[in-house]
Amino acid sequence: MIYVGIDVAKDKPDCFITNSDGEVLFKAFSFQNNRQGFEDLFQKIHSLSSDMSNIKVGLEATGHYSYNLLGYLLDKGLTTFVINPLHTNLFRKSLSLRKTKTDKVDARTIAMMLMSDVDMQSYSDTSYHNEGLKSLTRYRFDKIKQRARLKQSVSRLVTILFPELEKLVPSLHIASVYALLGELPDAHQIAACHLTNLVNLLETASKGRYGRDKAIEIRDAARTSIGSSIPAKSLELKHTIKLLGELDSEIDEIESEILKIMDGISSPILTIPGIGYRMGAMILAEVGDFSRFDSPDKLLAYAGISPSTYQSGQLESSYSRMEKRGSRYLRYALINAAKYVYLWDPTFEAYLAKKRSEGKHYNVSITHATKKLVRLIYAMEKSGKPYIKARVTFSDIKHSL
Repeated sequence: MIYVGIDVAKDKPDCFITNSDGEVLFKAFSFQNNRQGFEDLFQKIHSLSSDMSNIKVGLEATGHYSYNLLGYLLDKGLTTFVINPLHTNLFRKSLSLRKTKTDKVDARTIAMMLMSDVDMQSYSDTSYHNEGLKSLTRYRFDKIKQRARLKQSVSRLVTILFPELEKLVPSLHIASVYALLGELPDAHQIAACHLTNLVNLLETASKGRYGRDKAIEIRDAARTSIGSSIPAKSLELKHTIKLLGELDSEIDEIESEILKIMDGISSPILTIPGIGYRMGAMILAEVGDFSRFDSPDKLLAYAGISPSTYQSGQLESSYSRMEKRGSRYLRYALINAAKYVYLWDPTFEAYLAKKRSEGKHYNVSITHATKKLVRLIYAMEKSGKPYIKARVTFSDIKHSL
């Protein structure tokens, strides 16, 4: 068996090749991160064996730097392993007490890890082609966070410019309010606006929900408002609302693309009550290929939801905390999915109620429900069967308490 360790870099990745007898076939060398460099690397590998099944290639998960090389290796039919940098770091430290870290040492370390036959699953075409969905879901996640920050800015600016407005509408973050503040971003401009123009603005933006009475109410409040007249703040509010409109359009476009991919996947995860295509897409994107995991416990560990353990001599920790390693996006998606599933599914509702009756905090109970959900998702993805909703009555829930 031939083992190829690659330390990925932006310009010149390093490679080290050895065999199962420990013989160094190619000392650590660098190659260009371009088509010619990839071809040179493959020629070296192919010169050692024409049977691709006898070759294992390992590289660290380094984000976008490794994506093109990974695709090239998979297209060539090479069995490829994507290794967590934390694992390679721990493995390197186990080999020597010296603090040595260079790109060439890392390439050798990866090859040695492959040779040691540690528990690793090869990267599949499914995982590689799943990168598109992962890219979209993470991009949407960042856009949602950006929108939340802009909404906080709107609330802050309205408190300065027209604080009374918040009590006159159900929420500041509705289309009619944004249309109003986009045109008239402070109390003084609203107070000076002609009533007819104000009525037309509100009626159009609210699709007839708000009319003359609401316009008069808002104008009267504006005339007696304690809001400050600060042109700089008014301009900031106006631009912030404009950015929110653009963000909404971008998010809609992203979600449309996610929906197209999810329709093609037809995953049974969407049959679980409470999991829509947005959250389901995020879970599937972060997991990738479920065949990488031998058990749901390994999937839990990958998400960082499994409890940490500590035992030394007679001391054993009884207050294990969540590890919180692995994909933070997957952990976020699973925990939030569990919060919705228990609202829609009586089985999970009863399970959460049981944990709460045992004296566990809500967050701890949700974590238990998340573990139950992960085991369910794992079984469904392995079998391909849809979720069958159990019939649990209120008396069943009450009895479990």
